[in-house]
Amino acid sequence: MLKVDHVTKKYGKVLANKDLNFSVDKGQIAILLGPNGAGKSTIIKCIVGLLRFEGAITVGGIPNKSLEAKKMLGYIPEMPSLYPLLTVEEHLEFIARAYQLENWESYADELIKRFELEDKRKKLGGELSKGMQQKVSICCGILHRPKVIVFDEPLVGLDPHAIKELKELLINLKNQGTSLLISTHMLDSVENYWDIAHIMQDGSFAATRTRLDMERDNASLEELFFSITERRGEKA
Repeated sequence: MLKVDHVTKKYGKVLANKDLNFSVDKGQIAILLGPNGAGKSTIIKCIVGLLRFEGAITVGGIPNKSLEAKKMLGYIPEMPSLYPLLTVEEHLEFIARAYQLENWESYADELIKRFELEDKRKKLGGELSKGMQQKVSICCGILHRPKVIVFDEPLVGLDPHAIKELKELLINLKNQGTSLLISTHMLDSVENYWDIAHIMQDGSFAATRTRLDMERDNASLEELFFSITERRGEKA
């Protein structure tokens, strides 16, 4: 569903992403691992259309910056950016109107209950804590039931209950055939539910492993990650 083909991104003379190639299939959870500055957020922003880049990115076979592709794509940024004068309910209604959704209210209610936002329905975005804003951002990002969802450090700022609910939601979405791409530098936030992992270092992939690869080799993703990011390993 999501395909990144020879994508390079430069900030002036700084090469942030170097000829990246990968895809996320239907019903697959792919993760981007790497330390801060590895290039994870840059490729995420390229995918969701926030940055110009060299190469090609498609969603469902359609160029990512097209309106058709954007309708299939959901994005939850690392830093939530809510409208300070809209309530929680109004944020969801805004998304529903933007995507011209029908019969969206029951799903919105389900998400509000899942993330314990029922008593915050009338709260303004500017009145919410960072964690609450992140919960609203997640609800808004998936309300239109996108076929591809991109998360940038999704668990930052969430309380234990919200983390549990989000992990369960990710598995449910995977089982429904949604393609999920999760960028993080927190290994424990993605354990037990990923399908393929790309470890980034200096703007490129230092290693790519599937869960089956790791289980077959009785290998540890954590050990592989630190061997690369602490520069003890060789590119694979």
